Amino acid sequence: MPPLNVLCFGEALWDCLPEGRHLGGAPLNVAYHLSRLGCSAWPVSRVGDDSAGRELLDQLQDWELPIELVGTTPKWQTGLVNVSLDEGCPTFHIVEDVAWDYIALPKSLPGSCKPVDVIVYGSLAQRTANNREALQHLFDAAPDALKVFDVNLRPPFDELARVWTLARETSLIKLNDEEAAILLGQSSPSKNIEASARALRKQTGCDRICITVGSAGAGLLYQDLWYWVDAVPVQVRDTVGAGDSFLAALVQGLLVLAERPEATLNRAAILASFVAGSDGATPDYAFDDLF
Repeated sequence: MPPLNVLCFGEALWDCLPEGRHLGGAPLNVAYHLSRLGCSAWPVSRVGDDSAGRELLDQLQDWELPIELVGTTPKWQTGLVNVSLDEGCPTFHIVEDVAWDYIALPKSLPGSCKPVDVIVYGSLAQRTANNREALQHLFDAAPDALKVFDVNLRPPFDELARVWTLARETSLIKLNDEEAAILLGQSSPSKNIEASARALRKQTGCDRICITVGSAGAGLLYQDLWYWVDAVPVQVRDTVGAGDSFLAALVQGLLVLAERPEATLNRAAILASFVAGSDGATPDYAFDDLF
C-alpha cells in the first residue's frame, strides 16, 4: 500500500531558542516526524515573501516534505516565536499578525495528496477567523478524513469555547495534563489521568484521547480501554517539540498502522524522549536508528 496522506494544518514559523533558530510550529514538527515514520505528510500553512520564508521552504524541501500547500505572501512576514527556557521547559512569545495567520488553500487539493486520510490541526492556528474558515474548507474538501486535534493552549490565544468546539468534531484528541485541567475547570492537573480522559470523552464524544504527563509518561483512552506508558528517562536538552513527535507516532500507530495501543504508546515515548534529549523540535534521525 502507498503511504497514507496526512495533512498538517497550522503555523509555520521559526523558533528562536537560546542556542539558535530552529524551524518550528507544531504542524510542521508533526509533519517532519510523520515523514520520518514513513507517512506522506503535507504541511498546510503560509510564509512571508522574505528571507525567513524562503529559508523555511528550503528547509522543508531538504526534509523532502511537499510545499505545494504552503503559500507565500508579500503582505505579512514569516512567523516567529521567541522561546525562553527554564531548566529545559519552554516559555513561548508568539509574534502576532504574521503569514500563518492567513492560510490560503487552493480551489482544489493537489491530486498527489488524495485521498486525504488524516487531517492534523491545533488550537493555536485558530486564533484568526481566516484560519477557522480555511480549516472548515479543508474539512469540506476531505469529508472522509480522520480528524486529529492537537490542543496547544498558548495564552492569550486559548479561547476555551473554540477549543471545545474543535474537540467535539474530531477523531483523536491529544493534550497534556495541564491543558486537560484547564478544560475541565481544575485548579491543577489531576493525579488521576484516566478520570480526566474519561471526563473529556463524556464532554466531547471522542473515544480516542491521549494525555501526556511530561517526565511521568502518557495515558491513552482508546475505545473505552485505558493504556499507560512510562516516559523513557533522558537528560533533557529542551522539551520543545517533544509532544509533537509523540503525536506523530500516535497518528502513525493508531490511524495508519492500526496496531495495538500499547505498541504505539511505547514507540511514541521513545521518540519523545529522543527529541527532549536533543536541541530543537526536529533533530535528524532515521526510523531504524530509534526503533
